Amino acid sequence: MKIKRILCLAALALAASLATAQTAPPAGGQPAPDPHALTEAQIKQAEMPQALVRLAAIYKQSNDLPRLVWTLQRLNALVPNSGELKLALASVYAEQGDSAKAYETLLHMQQQGFGYDLADNPAFAKIAGTKVWKYVTANLKANLASFGEGKVAFTLPKGDYLLESLAYDAKRKQFLAGSVREGKVYRVARDGKLEEFIAPTAENGLWGVYAIAADADNDALYVASTNSVYFRGFKQEDFGKAGVFKFSLSSGKLIAKYLLAPDKEARTLSTIALGKNGQVFAADGVRNMIYRVDNGALKVMVENPKLTSIRGLAVSGDGKKLYFADYSLGIFGVDLAAGKGFDLAYPADRLVLGGIDGLYWYDDALVAIENGMSPKRVIRLRLDADGRSVAHVMPIDAGNPAFGVPTYGTIDGDSLYFIANSQKSLYDQYGVLKDASKLESTKVFKSDLRFAWDSEVGRRVMQIGAGTGKVTTPMPIPPAQKPNGAFGNVEGGVESSDAKPSGH
Repeated sequence: MKIKRILCLAALALAASLATAQTAPPAGGQPAPDPHALTEAQIKQAEMPQALVRLAAIYKQSNDLPRLVWTLQRLNALVPNSGELKLALASVYAEQGDSAKAYETLLHMQQQGFGYDLADNPAFAKIAGTKVWKYVTANLKANLASFGEGKVAFTLPKGDYLLESLAYDAKRKQFLAGSVREGKVYRVARDGKLEEFIAPTAENGLWGVYAIAADADNDALYVASTNSVYFRGFKQEDFGKAGVFKFSLSSGKLIAKYLLAPDKEARTLSTIALGKNGQVFAADGVRNMIYRVDNGALKVMVENPKLTSIRGLAVSGDGKKLYFADYSLGIFGVDLAAGKGFDLAYPADRLVLGGIDGLYWYDDALVAIENGMSPKRVIRLRLDADGRSVAHVMPIDAGNPAFGVPTYGTIDGDSLYFIANSQKSLYDQYGVLKDASKLESTKVFKSDLRFAWDSEVGRRVMQIGAGTGKVTTPMPIPPAQKPNGAFGNVEGGVESSDAKPSGH
């Protein structure tokens, strides 16, 4: 893997999480400055990752390594959870022959839990062969070892379904699955067979199903649906339409729907979460807004220009806090009564909280599915009493061979069931299936949420024993870092009177 390849991977990863970011033109119509005239200070004042990715490509092409280093350093500051960006920076240090900085960067990555096989990587040829190199690369490779006791619970049929969401009906003790392609919700038998439950009709007006959540106690099923190009019934005149639909969980009958005002711009309601007393939240991962159902409508309760790609949502057990994952930036929270956001404090030098899709609340802990981490993993974060700091960390399952692109799931008792191999990458940007022969059966993976529960003693993060599948020596975890205020200006809240109407 050469530097160019590493930079390409970094750019692709960043593009996936910042797909809707826009770059502003130079003020006053002035021509853009010469990239090769930019100083280190100017580059490190940049705030737009996509513009920096383009600069990095220019500097790589012209072999301007000093500016390439400055650019990658700034990118790593703005997107702190990307292993690909850290790897790109280390590879440029190596190209410069700066072994000390390359080793330091790679060692820090290994301590954070990143895993890569770099032993024969030509991008690091100038610094390879030393004892330090062998030590660092051996430990990075060890982090790739499969870990945990989870396994595939069942598989869903192979086909053009694009099954991206799961829910569990505790009353009828059965799973449900949502299809983006068909706009259908299926009941799922324990052997994975599908039974059609809800389908798009003129009455319900469903589009592609991106997220579902079951409230068995109140006989309700909530469906987050969007008319996207992935939906087989897509109509251009309905582009950008989306909403949350409420059905009877027992009968499938439509009860209510809460629609966003269409404006012909892209949006995707891709995540949904239920709180206490009928709270319903849904996130738009394209526009980076979180809505709540309020008085029969979807109202904006979270909107912040610094966010890059909102993914998972989870409500605390007491219903007082909403947590959400930003794919690039990590996990944040919202005090629902006060209508104020906060950073989740954690030791960033030992823990990576980026690349998260699914996020779930379980017994005073957050459980995250990190498909943007290498290795891909499920991790449990037990929080302090105030719910604003990480107290204990435990990987539950990591580097499992079944993990293609693990995404979203649902909780049944003490188990997390989730889609382990999303098929979305098989479709192009226009929603066209590129190669039907590559479709696989969708694997539903089961992780034990109480795995190694008693091993979490004090403020510790557990190291993974390479290849052993067991928890080894506990490592002291430093005190959580003080929040940097990156998410301190959120608007709205459950009790706030200034929530914005849907379609804002």
